[in-house]
Amino acid sequence: MFLVCGEALFDVFATGETPTGLAMDARIGGSPFNVAVGLARLGRPVAFLSQLSRGFLGERLMRALAAEGVDTSTVQRSDAPTTLSLIGVDARGVPAYAFYGEGCADRLLDARALDALPPGVKAIHVGSYATVVGRTAETQRTLVERMQGRALVAYDPNIRLNVEPRLEVWRAQIDWMLPRTQLLKVSDEDLGLVWPGLAPADFAERALAQGVKLVVVTRGAEGALGWTAAARAEAAPVPVTVIDTVGAGDTFQAALLTWLAEHDALSVAALAALTNDALRDALGFAARAAAITCSRRGADMPRRSEL
Repeated sequence: MFLVCGEALFDVFATGETPTGLAMDARIGGSPFNVAVGLARLGRPVAFLSQLSRGFLGERLMRALAAEGVDTSTVQRSDAPTTLSLIGVDARGVPAYAFYGEGCADRLLDARALDALPPGVKAIHVGSYATVVGRTAETQRTLVERMQGRALVAYDPNIRLNVEPRLEVWRAQIDWMLPRTQLLKVSDEDLGLVWPGLAPADFAERALAQGVKLVVVTRGAEGALGWTAAARAEAAPVPVTVIDTVGAGDTFQAALLTWLAEHDALSVAALAALTNDALRDALGFAARAAAITCSRRGADMPRRSEL
């Protein structure tokens, strides 16, 4: 069983003007939400730990999770609203963003939710803005501390400056997580934001010294790099006609965790024992999954049969 903790929201796209206002297209989103759905589509048992609204938007999120086969027994409900991320385009085609998240449900997860964790959790995944805002950030830290030695901790910072613009907050969170994380996946874009000019290999060395067992740096169209204390590997880019890259990083993480689960490698000892060839296979599997998502509109993640 996997446990994914974090936000679920709606990305709301302005699709044009109407006689009385604007037409909108609301799409389900949120990085951890995507990771949970990605794991379910790849055939892994997964529960989603978050707080969702009892309103109609929260109900839609719940139905989506249920339809994908994600365990919702760990979802906390409240009367708080659902986070909205609004995306519009001006007359020159330049996108404009507005984020409405203050006081919303996905920031208000309290520690009582941890009393309902399912048995047999082998690995947890945390990341994105829910790790640095509101009560949810505090609850996630409690979860990470509680799971040390009991389950693999996977972390993807997935920095969102439109939610928390202070880089020092993200940097402090990464520093806190490093000694408590066994699998760290970070994009080269995020790495460049937090530590400009730091080479991926140098960052990996720093993270491994802090206790991380597997460090992966994704590089978009340039593939991915991975390091353990004893192994190093690179995944070559996967040729694909890109429709958009929404959800690609989340797909990569879900697929990487899936490969590790399928190869009985969700433990500190197993990660440390990965050979160069095994690590290259894991990165390649994840890169192929991400490429499929890039070939489709939105965060439409692949199913196991497609890989």
